[in-house]
Amino acid sequence: MRIISGKYKGRRISPPKGLPVRPTTDMSKEALFNVLNNHFSFEGLKILDLFAGTGNISYEFASRGSTPITAVDGDFGCVKFIKQVAAEYDFNIAATKSDVFTYIERCKTSYDIIFADPPYALDQKIFEKIIELVFEKELLNEEGMMIIEHSKYTKLDHMIHFSFQKSYGGSIFSFFEIVTDTEDDEEIDLADEEE
Repeated sequence: MRIISGKYKGRRISPPKGLPVRPTTDMSKEALFNVLNNHFSFEGLKILDLFAGTGNISYEFASRGSTPITAVDGDFGCVKFIKQVAAEYDFNIAATKSDVFTYIERCKTSYDIIFADPPYALDQKIFEKIIELVFEKELLNEEGMMIIEHSKYTKLDHMIHFSFQKSYGGSIFSFFEIVTDTEDDEEIDLADEEE
């Protein structure tokens, strides 16, 4: 995998074999950050990366100047690798080994962007619970955005705070915001149809 923009643009990072991960592809990641670029200036954003895996998304935010970043994963090998990369590149990433739901329940911090990439095979109700808990615990800042990466077989557009979604190959990114203005939502939907 490679960092696509920012201070370390073009830098390749090679995770060890055997990690239980399915990293977001470079093409999907580039498309995702093109969308986010229209909404945010990345410098100084507080980021929460859930099911962080190899840390792929965290490194991209760090390269663009976001700080601090919290990367949460339940696998020891993934957390160890993220800590190694963060130390090597001097990224302000705190890698935490934890069950994601346990982390959300105990979290006392709010974030500008929350990204979650659960295993695609998880039941739809798990994806829904993640969204419900994040908003119930008020982990997202008022002008913030939550992004869930999932397969086409998982439907999240019925969830409260759903804003829009983008599809790239076999991956879908669903975006959630605190704003509830229906006119804004309709404009976004029309923009999506024109693309």
